[in-house]
Amino acid sequence: MSAVTESNSILTDRFDVQALSKLADAYRAITRELHKVIVGQDQVIEQLLTAMFAGGHCLLVGVPGLAKTLLVKSLADTLSLSFNRVQFTPDLMPSDITGTEVIQEDRLSGLREFRFLPGPIFSNVLLADEINRTPPKTQAALLEAMQEQQVTAGGQRHQLPTPFFVLATQNPIEHEGTYPLPEAQLDRFMFQVLVDYPTETEEFEIVRQTTASCRPTIEKILCLADIQTLQDMVRQIPVADHVIQFAMRLARMTRKGQGGTPDFVQNYVSWGAGPRASQYLILGAKARAMLQGRSYVSTDDVRAVAAPVLRHRIVTNFNAEADGVNSDEIVRRLFEVLPPEASQQAIDERLPPVFKS
Repeated sequence: MSAVTESNSILTDRFDVQALSKLADAYRAITRELHKVIVGQDQVIEQLLTAMFAGGHCLLVGVPGLAKTLLVKSLADTLSLSFNRVQFTPDLMPSDITGTEVIQEDRLSGLREFRFLPGPIFSNVLLADEINRTPPKTQAALLEAMQEQQVTAGGQRHQLPTPFFVLATQNPIEHEGTYPLPEAQLDRFMFQVLVDYPTETEEFEIVRQTTASCRPTIEKILCLADIQTLQDMVRQIPVADHVIQFAMRLARMTRKGQGGTPDFVQNYVSWGAGPRASQYLILGAKARAMLQGRSYVSTDDVRAVAAPVLRHRIVTNFNAEADGVNSDEIVRRLFEVLPPEASQQAIDERLPPVFKS
């Protein structure tokens, strides 16, 4: 698959095997195109595509020089999406992102009126680079856009393009001159994706490619209509009750003071994940299953998206910091006390005795 599909594309059939197989082929083609400029980072690419097809926003956390900006720009190119990049700085104002109203004069009538000039947020993909370097006032300018997909200026609502994604980057090693994102805004991000160092082999390939004269060309794989259809398909994929119960139980076990919460959560967690985590666990699992060509969701899909969904929603305390326990470690321990078989119990309890073994 090497060109943009037509508007009446491969995505017309809802859940037949052939359509899902073609979607999996498209996912592999997108990954292949991204690997022309991005070496490795397979898990990061999978998580980004999963979140985007589920209609969610992503926060990419990694040290400088790991090609986070290049990855987002290349991903927008392969999906035929408009792209804008905003470098977040301490002097950035909300109107620099959302847009502003200016006075415009009609030369014929001489009348003056306010006219809204859209800011860079009016695009399909907004890269908020180093989002923690701008004050909370400017960070909050994204809240309405991320949740309602609109911008309010001068008392007027301006609808953003569809689809709309905020992909923000954050440097985890610098804290001087930064403004940590408030929990309310962190909760708007579906995934927090960790971008790690490359392996030795990958770094050798990075140096070899980036110091050569050739510049690879990224081909467009999907069109705008495809993305919208994919997002609709994600919502329509059925999920068994025991999978929903598994996701809910996982999120609820992170909440301190709840019944059945493990001792290590009571000891290390200040605040756990809210209901939005359960929603994103299921949406992410749906998107992952679809990208793999499956029309059903398993608890393995929930497990695969659990870390990026929960790591920024679990607030650890001083005890966790002293013992070197982070949110990823807490999620790992939760899986040890919540095996997949436990999620089947909710169904077994509702079955008549004749169906029980």
